Amino acid sequence: HCNFEFDLCGWKQDGNDDFDWNLRTSSTRKMHTGPATDHTLQEPTGHYIFIKSSFLQLPGQKARISSPVLSRRNKDCKVCVVGAIVLCLQILFYYHMSGAHVGSLIVYQRTTAKHEKILFNLTGNQGNFWQRKVLTLAGDGDEDFQVVFEGIAGKGPKDGIALDDLTLSKEC
Repeated sequence: HCNFEFDLCGWKQDGNDDFDWNLRTSSTRKMHTGPATDHTLQEPTGHYIFIKSSFLQLPGQKARISSPVLSRRNKDCKVCVVGAIVLCLQILFYYHMSGAHVGSLIVYQRTTAKHEKILFNLTGNQGNFWQRKVLTLAGDGDEDFQVVFEGIAGKGPKDGIALDDLTLSKEC
């Protein structure tokens, strides 16, 4: 579980992008961009990660952050089979995407061989509140993988995307 209150919890900025996700609080937000509070503490002093469209980023530029390498070979993992798909892990997270010209949030599952599969893709204003999302991390083998969050800058300098409370679960 990562609530970003102290650091990035092992999540790493991707070197193959245009800019970075920033650790921030609502009390330091400028020009009223981003959420008024974090999700964890519901306080302006609580932390989350954030990207915003600005004069420094052009629309379409990307910021990516990746989880530590995850393994399906974990003996504690509860395995569920639905059809021919093996389910083992889920990721739960909260996102905040507000503004008339906010960009996109894409979540990938990336294998160690760098194959990426889109799990979630959302564009545009989703409202000025935190929303919960749960994604299943499915796979057919024992290949290790990472979860990658990609934020794409929109056209509005006051618009942005925030993430908080990223939780990986071994349950179905």
